[in-house]
Amino acid sequence: MATISGKDLHLLLVRVLTCKGFSAENAQALARQTVLSEMLGQHSVGVAHVFDYLDGLTDGRIDGMAVPEISRPVPTMIVVNGKSGLPQTGFDLALEDLISGARDMGLCLFSQKNTTLCGSLGTFALQLADAGLVCFAATNGSPLLAGSGGKEPVFCTNPMAFAAPQENGPPLLIDQSSSATAFVNIRAAAERDEEIPLGWALDKNGQPTSDPREALEGTMLAFGGARGANIALMVDVLAGGLTGANWSLDAPSFFSGDQCPGTGLFVLAINALLIDPEFPTRMAEQIKRLSKDYGVHIPGLSKAKARAAAERDGVMIDDIMLTKLQAMTN
Repeated sequence: MATISGKDLHLLLVRVLTCKGFSAENAQALARQTVLSEMLGQHSVGVAHVFDYLDGLTDGRIDGMAVPEISRPVPTMIVVNGKSGLPQTGFDLALEDLISGARDMGLCLFSQKNTTLCGSLGTFALQLADAGLVCFAATNGSPLLAGSGGKEPVFCTNPMAFAAPQENGPPLLIDQSSSATAFVNIRAAAERDEEIPLGWALDKNGQPTSDPREALEGTMLAFGGARGANIALMVDVLAGGLTGANWSLDAPSFFSGDQCPGTGLFVLAINALLIDPEFPTRMAEQIKRLSKDYGVHIPGLSKAKARAAAERDGVMIDDIMLTKLQAMTN
């Protein structure tokens, strides 16, 4: 493993991404999210995921020069057409308006279509919670996951994220997929030649499998059976249907071909202070009570500790990946 400061990693990523064909604005947006993902300990959607974006650029699935088209049909809505580019860019461009809109009017909705996949969904929610807002986010992607009762992929892993600020502490941050595991975990298991637990996926014949290679040729399963599949459907309606993006079933692959997945991102920001001025205080008290008195794991706190450590000591990444990135700037 190698250690690099967040600032230096950001600068390196921007150099690589612009060298390979992303505009400066797109490179900055993807680099910002990548560094934050690494700091939060989400390595599978950090630097390792950048190479997926670079492959997408090379193959034509991503327009590295795309300029998002942003409109405000009403004061409480920000609507973005990503133009086959990166979802991080449209969100970054709208972030200040999204925050101010929620603060002034109580809530504000961000809706984006026609982009590639968005990496760590939790990073979007976290930025709003850091600004004192409650946030719910959802995104879809290419079909990987079977629906309730089915054996063929009709949904992506369709993650959702929820974040809420607390007084004098890091936000609550829930960031999870609708699938029994993340797709990147199955892909990583295949690369390491390791088995996966039964219940994660079916093979191409619709049979349960512990072989990750067979899983990659088959379909993933939802967590909790029908309940998880219903959540995947809900996310597809919010991120695919409501935004005007592709449904997961119609989205081209993120990993092959030359067509942009054209999927969507739904983000709702809420100013809880207008409902209850004591919300951050009550949130802190509830987190403390659940954690200390009842032994409840509070999602987001460990990510906050990892982020603080990375800001202090630097980001640890695989030295092979770091060397590969450095070689791309030559």
